[in-house]
Amino acid sequence: MARTTSIAKPRPSKRSRVLGAAAFALVGALALTGCGSSAAGNAGTNADGTVKINKEGGSSPYQGSVLKRHFDKPELTLNDTGGQPFDLRARTAGTATLLFFGYTSCPDVCPTTMGDVGVAMSKLSAEDRKKIDVVFVSTDPARDTPAVLRTWLDSMGKDFIGLTGDLEKVKAAAKSLGVLVEDPIVNADGSVTSSHGAQVLAFLPGDDKAHLLYMSNTPVETYTHDLALLAKGVAA
Repeated sequence: MARTTSIAKPRPSKRSRVLGAAAFALVGALALTGCGSSAAGNAGTNADGTVKINKEGGSSPYQGSVLKRHFDKPELTLNDTGGQPFDLRARTAGTATLLFFGYTSCPDVCPTTMGDVGVAMSKLSAEDRKKIDVVFVSTDPARDTPAVLRTWLDSMGKDFIGLTGDLEKVKAAAKSLGVLVEDPIVNADGSVTSSHGAQVLAFLPGDDKAHLLYMSNTPVETYTHDLALLAKGVAA
C-alpha cells in the first residue's frame, strides 16, 4: 500500500471534474481512494469493492456523485472534542450531515478537504449553517485526543464536530459505508501513516441516509453549490 506523501497534487479544472464525474456515472461505479493510497472500499456494492454511482446522476440538482445505494448512518458512539460521548446517529438525526474519516497529522488530503468544506460553509447564511452538521471521525485516535482534534478543527470550522475513540468501532462504521480504514502505521522516522478512504459522504435530513459522495480535490464551488441544497433538504 502506498504511503502518504506531502507533495500536493494539482487540482483539475472545474470542466475536467464535471466531465470526470459524468464518466464515472456512465460506468456506474467509483473506486474509493485513500490518503496517499489506492485502497478500495469493501461495503456493499460491486464485486470489485467499488461503490455504485447512480447512472441517472445527470438529472440530480447536486454536483456531487449520486450514490446508487443509500447508506444508513452508522451506529457509532465516540467521544467528542469536549470528551463527552457522542452518538452519531442520534445526535445528527434529521440534520443534513457531511461525514469524513481522517486524522489531524495527515499532510495533504484531510486538511485540504476539511478546509474546503469550511470555506464552503462560510459562504452559507448563518441560518443554513445551523442546518448542516460536519463530522470528522479520527482514524488515528491514539494521537488525536479531543483537545488535539478541537484545535485542528477550529482552524476550519468552529462548529465542526470531531469524534475520536475506539478504532475498531471507527473501522466498522467506515466499512458499513464502503470506506476502508486501516490501522495506523508508525514509520521509522516516527511519523504516522493512516490509510483511509478520502471521500466525504453527505446524508440528507429527510431519511438520514447517504445519497451523495465527494472525492478528494472536489472544488470549493461544488461544496458551496451542494451545501445550499442540503440545508434545504433538496432530494438528490
